[in-house]
Amino acid sequence: MSIKNKFKSFFALDDEEYEYVEQDRYQEDDYEDEQPFAAKPQTKQNVVSLQSVQKSSKVVLCEPRVYAEAQDVADHLKNRRAVVVNLQRIQHDQAKRIVDFLSGTVYAIGGDIQKIGANIFLCTPDNVDVAGSISEIVTEEDQRW
Repeated sequence: MSIKNKFKSFFALDDEEYEYVEQDRYQEDDYEDEQPFAAKPQTKQNVVSLQSVQKSSKVVLCEPRVYAEAQDVADHLKNRRAVVVNLQRIQHDQAKRIVDFLSGTVYAIGGDIQKIGANIFLCTPDNVDVAGSISEIVTEEDQRW
């Protein structure tokens, strides 16, 4: 089955034809009784809401080494992608600045930021819902955040 036939069957165009009825424009009595186009047969309803169509989503894993790379993470969030940010290999003061920057970005787009591990954060835009939570044992080192 060719793509053309698939599109025809999807949009219910298989056997449906429009019929043009010729009329004389100057005969107003006949014009009111007849329509110039025959009505489209109501056999199939293949209407799909655009909101119900889902594109594949991406989750981006980032491990910034310097504060300047936080903008790359923010760009992913602006493009409506979820981002897991690993801050384990960066200095504490720079990691804190990155979390502050990402918190502002997430707030601006209406998303969410969650801590999912030691120095690991999940940043999500407004189109991603996170269900559940990860419990962790709080240590003295984690309380610094």
